[in-house]
Amino acid sequence: MQAQQADAVLLRLDHVSRSFGGVYATRDVSLDVPRGELRGIIGPNGAGKSTLFNLISGHLRPDTGAVALAGRRVDRLPPHTRARLGVAIVFQGARLFSRMTVLENVMVGAHCRTHAGLASAVLRLPRHRREERMITESAREALAQVGLADWANRDASGLPLGQQRRLQVARALVARPDLLLLDEPASGLRASERSELADLITQVRGTGTTIMLVEHDVALVTRLADRITVLELGQVIAEGTPDEIRTDPRVIDAYLGAERLGAGR
Repeated sequence: MQAQQADAVLLRLDHVSRSFGGVYATRDVSLDVPRGELRGIIGPNGAGKSTLFNLISGHLRPDTGAVALAGRRVDRLPPHTRARLGVAIVFQGARLFSRMTVLENVMVGAHCRTHAGLASAVLRLPRHRREERMITESAREALAQVGLADWANRDASGLPLGQQRRLQVARALVARPDLLLLDEPASGLRASERSELADLITQVRGTGTTIMLVEHDVALVTRLADRITVLELGQVIAEGTPDEIRTDPRVIDAYLGAERLGAGR
């Protein structure tokens, strides 16, 4: 029974803390994210949400505590190793290679799946050519998944913001992650674009991918998430289903009133 429970948990944070200049960005954070779950992370500005994602992806290391993926401790592993183990992150804001096509941007995301090496690439050996074909095919599949197949050969810099976000998701999906971290993907989007993004996230979740979503748009999070973890000043103050979070007095207080949370009903 214990082994089955361990297999069901994809991500485990155990008393994780990280400070900057003596000020805690995250403090004693513990949480379990089961496989296949869509976990929302909300909290006021400065609550430690992005720091939490960086601790999971490997862009930061915790001062104390442990991060485990599928039962394997990863908190001392660099980002590229965690990517190989199945962690992908879509950072806040559009980070695209503007002088590359949409397809080439997505292909960059598959680097963690390659094994041919530099010498093979320089000499154009058969193994490298096979991997290149595999990456191109995977990138086209990812673009089709997010609805950008017809944009493959366009310059990435010419994409509207909503399409840029889709491109970022495709670039993460081409690595075939077990855990997808979305850091405020709806930031700056219009209402119609937010709705389309929500549909895309639901579609990705339907493939079995475990998703963690950081968002200031509480209504979006409560619409999509199975469970929500609430941070304030780097600490977990509440965790539960969307309905439980909407009525939690600590959460209402952290968001300065019930009206804002009520928008997610």
